[in-house]
Amino acid sequence: MKAEHEFFATAGVPWTDAAPGITQQLLTESATDGTLTRIARWAPGTTTGDEVIRHEYFEEVYLLEGSLTDLTLGKTFTKGDYAARRPGMPHGPYRTDEGCTMLETRY
Repeated sequence: MKAEHEFFATAGVPWTDAAPGITQQLLTESATDGTLTRIARWAPGTTTGDEVIRHEYFEEVYLLEGSLTDLTLGKTFTKGDYAARRPGMPHGPYRTDEGCTMLETRY
């Protein structure tokens, strides 16, 4: 289960490397089951490779700024776009030309 927090200033949460081209601010996470809430920042030119993505957790993603292109769909998503994905749902691969920042929740 994710840690419980009352309102707090996120400016003090450090940015850490999450994957090549992606940094994150972990707002809350579980040490045991992989659930988390984070802000992920993708640098311009970041890709997720060539493979369609599937994972075993429910995921919600809200784009805060920039754009993200789903290469399978051939569609670009921008600020204000939202996704909710069940475990096993295929998505991606992705590319961002200009970079993007997203709020992501996994459970």
